Amino acid sequence: MTLFQQIKDDWVNHGKDWTKPGFRALAYHRFGNWRMTVKPKVLRAPLSIIYRFLYRRARNLYGIELPYSAQIGAGVIIEHQHGIVVHGNAVIGSNCIIRQGVTIGNRYMEKPTEAPVIGNNVNIGAGAKLLGNINIGDNVNIGANAVVIHHVEKNNLYVGFPNKR
Repeated sequence: MTLFQQIKDDWVNHGKDWTKPGFRALAYHRFGNWRMTVKPKVLRAPLSIIYRFLYRRARNLYGIELPYSAQIGAGVIIEHQHGIVVHGNAVIGSNCIIRQGVTIGNRYMEKPTEAPVIGNNVNIGAGAKLLGNINIGDNVNIGANAVVIHHVEKNNLYVGFPNKR
């Protein structure tokens, strides 16, 4: 999909409300990815300045830290704002829902590049923490405030700390 098709898809998934912070953060993310396709670098430089401004706006104003290097699938919805942190190496599949206070990041300081890989149709509850080099299967529901540090099989519900089936 083109940049505009992706943004239109995100807009539709966010109820056709361009004022929603989740939609804006995803649009900034998509723009950040698109700008990396611009060649040569001299033409990309002004776009990078714009992206950095937009990224910081989403982070500081909306509390959504979503770097361009994270892989985000189509149909992802950021339901509520504030306290959302996504690792730059994270992979989030299509049609996932992310709520406020969610952290998708590394678990160990000595392994800074490890990040979760999340399947399709995953519903992540408010305050959930997904940490480390883990795989979350398709069609998984992760409860509010769950701390997930192990792989999660597809078609499951995980809640609590540590996570339980």
